[in-house]
Amino acid sequence: MTATHNSADVAASAAASAPWSISLDHVTVRYPNGVVGLDDVSLDIAAGDMVAVVGLSGSGKSTLIRTINGLVPVSSGSLTVGGHRVDGASGRALRRLRGDIGMVFQGFNLAGRANVLQNVLVGRLAHTPLWRTMIGAYRESDKELAYDALDRVGILPKLYDRASALSGGQQQRVAIARALAQQPRIVLADEPVASLDPPTAHGVMTDLQDINRDLGITVLVNLHLLDLAREFGTRMIGMRGGKVVYDGPAATATDADFEEIYGRSLTNADRSGA
Repeated sequence: MTATHNSADVAASAAASAPWSISLDHVTVRYPNGVVGLDDVSLDIAAGDMVAVVGLSGSGKSTLIRTINGLVPVSSGSLTVGGHRVDGASGRALRRLRGDIGMVFQGFNLAGRANVLQNVLVGRLAHTPLWRTMIGAYRESDKELAYDALDRVGILPKLYDRASALSGGQQQRVAIARALAQQPRIVLADEPVASLDPPTAHGVMTDLQDINRDLGITVLVNLHLLDLAREFGTRMIGMRGGKVVYDGPAATATDADFEEIYGRSLTNADRSGA
């Protein structure tokens, strides 16, 4: 293993997977308790887009991301990613789709007792024979992908540290590296900075932006903070009550647009999380 990897090598490894588009056609998601998570949503997200999704808790933005990944089933309508139908997919087909979609969660979802490298190699599970994962016999090519991903988010020196010993921001960067190690066609981030302080949140969002800009990967990220949505999203989708109430450029969204999304006048805390 080398201590650093040049950006051309990283880009070449990620470019092995072309980014995917996302298309929802009149998608409704109704949970078993009757709650409607998505209400007749139609969206087309182009391959390589950087999209910020904003809205209050319960607006449907987490349902949107989890539906795209097949974690929440579609009740009606059709959903495709990269031309592959997600609605109705199950078993092996759904596992194959998820292998190409990197997920980043608010709670990091790391194995605290495992080291950073072991956590990132989890991103290779969908592309690795079961016997190798059972005994930890990962291929050198898989390890190189993990090193590259960790280098990209600035965590390579922590390679053998336990995940539980890292700060929140470092743990989220490990989670992003795990998603990158999949060589994903889409990265979905569900409130990835909600538990981080503002400077750390800004750094994590910069990492996601760089992944989109440098590697061309489609990135969809849920955010509470409006300033972050405006700064990092090239496109913003605003959700309220399971419906899309705004879809347009993030940088030019007005206070009136945000009031339509949030259903009230904005405060400074809404804008910046202060």
